[in-house]
Amino acid sequence: MEIWINPACSKCRSALTLLDAEGADYTVRRYLEDVPSEDEIRGVLDRLGLEPWDITRTQEADAKELGLKDWARDADTRERWITALAAHPKLIQRPIITADDGTALVARTDEAVRDALSR
Repeated sequence: MEIWINPACSKCRSALTLLDAEGADYTVRRYLEDVPSEDEIRGVLDRLGLEPWDITRTQEADAKELGLKDWARDADTRERWITALAAHPKLIQRPIITADDGTALVARTDEAVRDALSR
């Protein structure tokens, strides 16, 4: 399993603490430094079963600067959202865990982290 984190994020640190406490085998990806490509974002979205706007941190300064709240949320603008996430990785919700069974989830709660461990 892999977990996308921002070390400055308290939810990320909590998820790592829980993974360690459970003895999980995982890889850390600091996605602000090791920025996911558009293809990787598409793959994670497929695994999550979500759209790019579902994992976008719309309150971030970059989101406001881009005017994301005014962007359409439909199939025609999906690629525009993905391009924005790849160009501004800080906009990606965190942490994201890619589970061993091929799924993924946004692990902002202990319950979500435990769910990833059970997959």
